[in-house]
Amino acid sequence: MPATNLRIATGDPSAGATRAPRDERVQRIAAIDIGSNSIRQIVADVADNGAIRVIDEMKAVPRLGAAMGKKGLMSDAAIEHATQSLVRMATLARQLGARRIDAVATSAVRDARNRQQFLARVRDEAGLRVRVLVGQEEARLAWRSAIAHFELGRGRAVVVDIGGGSVELALGAEGLLERLITLPYGAIRLTEQYLEGVAVPKGVKRLRKRIRDDIERALPVRDWRGAELIGSGGTFTNLAGMYLASQGVRVARSVHGTRVPADEVEQLLERLASLPVDERTTVSGLNAGRADIIVAGLAVVAEIVRRVEPREVAASAFGIREGLLLETARVAPKIADPGEARARSCREFAERCHYEEPHARQVQRLALQLFDSIGARLKLTAADRAILADAALLHDVGYHINYQGHHKHSYHLILHADLLGISPEEQGLVAHVARYHRGAAPDRERHRDFAKLEPAAQRRVRRLAGILRVADGLDRGHSSAVDLVRVRWLERALRITPVAARGARTLRLEAWGAARKSQLLERVAKVPVEIVWGGEVAGDDVTGP
Repeated sequence: MPATNLRIATGDPSAGATRAPRDERVQRIAAIDIGSNSIRQIVADVADNGAIRVIDEMKAVPRLGAAMGKKGLMSDAAIEHATQSLVRMATLARQLGARRIDAVATSAVRDARNRQQFLARVRDEAGLRVRVLVGQEEARLAWRSAIAHFELGRGRAVVVDIGGGSVELALGAEGLLERLITLPYGAIRLTEQYLEGVAVPKGVKRLRKRIRDDIERALPVRDWRGAELIGSGGTFTNLAGMYLASQGVRVARSVHGTRVPADEVEQLLERLASLPVDERTTVSGLNAGRADIIVAGLAVVAEIVRRVEPREVAASAFGIREGLLLETARVAPKIADPGEARARSCREFAERCHYEEPHARQVQRLALQLFDSIGARLKLTAADRAILADAALLHDVGYHINYQGHHKHSYHLILHADLLGISPEEQGLVAHVARYHRGAAPDRERHRDFAKLEPAAQRRVRRLAGILRVADGLDRGHSSAVDLVRVRWLERALRITPVAARGARTLRLEAWGAARKSQLLERVAKVPVEIVWGGEVAGDDVTGP
């Protein structure tokens, strides 16, 4: 059974990605998650080495768990909607050549008295044999997905999946699963029980009091206080979306990996509970279709946060469906230590773009040497160092499109890449820093995407791009001629002296390359930058080696 951190690449129909693979080592699989609120399908090619390529996705929102009431019956309308959606999903999967379609159902179907009628209809009309999961199986799939998408090799973690009818928790330490918990506190169920026909703030208070005891019994605080908290499902992705919007992040491709400060949960819950449902639909970052049930979902999150006391809540855009895909493909997620999945994900993305590895590694090495010498003076942090490392490695991936404007192509490729272990904010910064490794300097008036960044983020991009430009110039000939750089921050200048690698006869080209790309660094350092080689200060007017 191959091990992997889930490597997802989106299919390109123009490149024939929708054709069934001919390679016997690759199998095309469809996974369908029939939840209480929505039904989601993913079709992917899964290689025997664990590489996964997403071909297509489909989603429907029949809300099978709505209005089940005391009779415990799924409504005829919801069943009709769900069945027709599953017919379309099964048809798509078969037309795309899926060898296997694995469909599972969760809380609503599990609890419904008319579930057998629903399952029989789906079997007859869609040709699908649906497996009904127990709560612990849901929690296990959520854990499997989290292991594939987060670095959980160290410390303790609580993985939470909130659906329409139930909430599942998986507790693990050092990447090993220890305990599975399921509670009947989904967003639809709690909304119907506590928030309909009453003042919402009062209903939230009753709701939280009701679920608090069960959560306290399920989560032994002595063992799990301060654990990393990761959440999947619509409640968490909408929480992340609202937080990103409040922070002015407008260019995030995905909310996956967003880390929301714990105190923001209570603030957002209080704000949304004070608004009528129709006014919630105007809240930036909130999916309007979830406006009526988001308060109940956030109340559950708030109680779990109250119990675990994490510093932040990490949102996962992947959940039970992706866990099911891994299980069906017999792929065991690899347990990653902090930083490991991020580095591997960036490297694999660079390889898919056919990057020039020696040059990228050389620029990364020199950029980090420069950072370690002047980063503190530029008020940059360890998080900035990681952003610079990724941007340096990926700065030329735009060559994958063409040379002309490759820095701009790099920006778009990085911004839309599926990178693990990196938040949307960080990914946007990496893309911007790579974009400005050459060409015009960042400009709020001329560059629309840069202007959308918050002022603090703009400052970080300028400073990191200034460093990256000089590092790139120091490998102008793509020959790794520079072994290291010596840096002195003098009273009136920032002096950078490249030292030749063994076998390098001259650094004249490298010194010239760095000098002609040093203007942005001069601007952010507020002193002239001197590139010194052979006892002389290089100038950008030198015309050759």
